[in-house]
Amino acid sequence: MADDVTTPNDNTPAPADPDSTSDLRGRVVEALKQCYDPEIPVDIYELGLIYNVDVDEGGNTAIKMTLTSPMCPVAESLPGDVERRVGDVEGVRDVRVDLVWEPPWDKDMMSEADKLKLNLF
Repeated sequence: MADDVTTPNDNTPAPADPDSTSDLRGRVVEALKQCYDPEIPVDIYELGLIYNVDVDEGGNTAIKMTLTSPMCPVAESLPGDVERRVGDVEGVRDVRVDLVWEPPWDKDMMSEADKLKLNLF
């Protein structure tokens, strides 16, 4: 019965494709892995400086990150580097980077492999 079928009008947004959103998030994470704290030879993602990456279906990306210390010498430049690198990812429409201090970063936020690489056991 044709009467039982509804069709969206032109104003109805298309449903989000969760696969494309997760693919975009994966590409954003890969971009984050290209950012390094210059004093530590570990990328900021594996270092545990990225607390949250949220990508919506429109490509808008919100990142919560911290630094190893509030007195970190790259406090002024690293968030901008993150914003630039993520903004260069195909499919990202807008980037917001929020620098947060809670919870404070500590070495337990690092990946096990990088703790081993830096002899932090």
